[in-house]
Amino acid sequence: MAGALAISALILTFAPPHTIGPWWMLALLGFLAMGWVLVQPPGSVRDDMLPALAIVLAALGLAIVARLSPELAQKQQAWLLVSLVLVLAFGPAFSNFRRFAAYKYLWVIGSLVLFGLLLAFGQEVNGARLWIKLGPVEYEPIELIKLFIVFFLAAYLAEMADVIAEARPWSLRANLKYLGPLFIGWGASMAILVVQRDLGMATLLLLTFATLLFVATRRVDIVVLGAAIFAGVAYWAVRHYPYVQTRIAVWRNPFSDPLGAGFQSSQSYYALAAGGVFGTGYRLGHPGFIPDVATDYVYAAFSEEFGVIGALIVLVIFLGLVRRILATGLEQPDLYTKLLAAGLGATLGFQIFIIVGGVIGLFPLTGITLPFVSYGGSSLVANFLLVALVWAMSSRPRRTSPNTS
Repeated sequence: MAGALAISALILTFAPPHTIGPWWMLALLGFLAMGWVLVQPPGSVRDDMLPALAIVLAALGLAIVARLSPELAQKQQAWLLVSLVLVLAFGPAFSNFRRFAAYKYLWVIGSLVLFGLLLAFGQEVNGARLWIKLGPVEYEPIELIKLFIVFFLAAYLAEMADVIAEARPWSLRANLKYLGPLFIGWGASMAILVVQRDLGMATLLLLTFATLLFVATRRVDIVVLGAAIFAGVAYWAVRHYPYVQTRIAVWRNPFSDPLGAGFQSSQSYYALAAGGVFGTGYRLGHPGFIPDVATDYVYAAFSEEFGVIGALIVLVIFLGLVRRILATGLEQPDLYTKLLAAGLGATLGFQIFIIVGGVIGLFPLTGITLPFVSYGGSSLVANFLLVALVWAMSSRPRRTSPNTS
């Protein structure tokens, strides 16, 4: 962590003057980050690279947001403080993470409650109902829902994986009996798609769901059937929601309406092209030409100033983080921990894949964030909690030297 903090401090020295700080705030953030890894239980060791990578990515994100908007940088800094405080506060609970499996249906109830709050109090932004506003604070409940869904799926599949795997595909009764509760999770993604019009997060939950189901049961038929159902619902959404239609039209040809619906996307492509291989240099690009760049197109802004090489380095850091999350599960003896790590790793990995793929034009851009880097307190808090949980899951007894005894 000391190395990560040194790298983070170096990154933040390049931020424009007076956009982050004051100094005591940065010192407090460093103190909390160091405290995060120092409070682990005695007699055990954990993968400290997990919080270290998260801190470096968060510092990189803060520097980019400071480059784009000093006002947003101050808010991002405050959310980073909240994230680290919550990581420390939830540390003891995360150390007993296996108890989460006993409350699997509570995670579903919690998700439904958050959906209900969105229906009652959610605010529509750019065609999607995603936010709940409490005074000056806006929060995106879907960031917590995605974690709750993983908690539920991992616990349920850890109990029922063998039975589901052995059920014959044509046995309707057996499949309905054992797969029924799982479709609550699937239904959640459908509800997001229909109610919130959030195609990106619905796709993320679907991919996470399919990954966990396949890892636990190795049944391809269920995954294919679920994907077919999702495709049908997505087709219905495309036919009935102008918001989704516009997203797809912009993806297919952003230059058909370069000053209207395609303006944001086309400006992003110009930024990527201007960056080239080596980039224009920090603070020498023009990311301000892209609307909502700090939330939707932060990867394009970074690529413009640091080029393809810088963009690939960021992806390598993300890849290292996801690989360590998946490796954490493989090192643990019980199926629940393996599935939980697989679900959390899939959630983070697919989120990166969806947003980066959307920015570079592989598929329509969605409203999800680049973890730790994009501006957004909800995403920052949820992803720090995700890493903190996996860090606790990586705990193993400390090996003692034979000479010690």
